[in-house]
Amino acid sequence: MRARVHVMLKPGVLDPQGKAIAHALGSLGFKGVNEVRQGKVIDLDLAESDPARAKAELEQMCRQLLANTVIESYQIELGQ
Repeated sequence: MRARVHVMLKPGVLDPQGKAIAHALGSLGFKGVNEVRQGKVIDLDLAESDPARAKAELEQMCRQLLANTVIESYQIELGQ
């Protein structure tokens, strides 16, 4: 089973990489960008075929390694 995890900084957490991207876009002439939040996408190929067990396993992966849940939120997408 394929899975995709989106990890983003929580609202209110400073995002220096997002600020750098916004500044660079402005320097390139893209003036309509008010704010940028930068995150990461993690694709996984799991041996688990049961969606409920796969999601439970992914939740545990996110809490233990993939996301810093103090400052980041995550969203899990399951596919086939």
